[in-house]
Amino acid sequence: MRTITAQEVKKMYPPRPVQSRKYDHGLMLVIGGSEYYTGAPAIAAFAGFRAGLDMVRILAPKRAADIIASFSPVLAAYGLDGSHIEKKDVSFLISRTMAAKEIARGNVSILIGNGLGRDEETQEAIKEYLAAIDLPCVIDADAIYAVAERPEIIVGKPFVFTPHSYEFFELTGKNVHGLPQEEKIELVKQEAARLQTTLLLKSHIDIVSNGSEVILSKTGTPYMTVGGAGDSLAGILGALLARGIAPLEAAAAAAYINGKAGELATKKFKDGLIATDIIEEIPHIIS
Repeated sequence: MRTITAQEVKKMYPPRPVQSRKYDHGLMLVIGGSEYYTGAPAIAAFAGFRAGLDMVRILAPKRAADIIASFSPVLAAYGLDGSHIEKKDVSFLISRTMAAKEIARGNVSILIGNGLGRDEETQEAIKEYLAAIDLPCVIDADAIYAVAERPEIIVGKPFVFTPHSYEFFELTGKNVHGLPQEEKIELVKQEAARLQTTLLLKSHIDIVSNGSEVILSKTGTPYMTVGGAGDSLAGILGALLARGIAPLEAAAAAAYINGKAGELATKKFKDGLIATDIIEEIPHIIS
């Protein structure tokens, strides 16, 4: 077990070669949003850009996609029919995923779950989609609940889950709230081994494990309980995965970057902190 350091994170951002091309530093596909939840995919996308991505594409129900696209000219959002993602959308999502992999020359990641909602059909669509792909993927928020019903679809795939304590309970059936730190660490390690995946348990000390190794991140502040802070973490993680960083190291680095950016933002805003304040500090951590 070890704690990730600033030096390790810096090594993930070497100077770019003079002849760099678009997509050399990653394309992230964000699948999220619903009729009532439009901000989460946008926050994740902005965080991904600030964490070094060359491009983000968002796939969301039409109302959410239209709102997201209006936030900034850098956000590319494709609108799906309906108020939420349905099973009929799965084949299109898969085809767009394979197209993203091809255009990015393999430098691709997926982020799924942010703002999707827990409509029964949406949850079924998530499971069907994840069962069909085998690319680096961040599974966050509402997608965690879907996988909890069919954990066999994730075995051995380069996926990373980013649960808080209640989502961890939904995924594993194990309650970590209030446990001593040593017991939390051991439980995260055990469950990562059982599920054959990488887990990032969000807490005051973030715990990352792939079932054999454990890395801690001790950055962050109590002011980061604000809505959207988890979406920014997910976006940073997606950026690192798209840049070719292995899941365990990417998860630990994302937790460090998000927490350290939150520390800088907290110095300015304290109780007035919002998620976009965290995002604006990301370049100061990675540069």
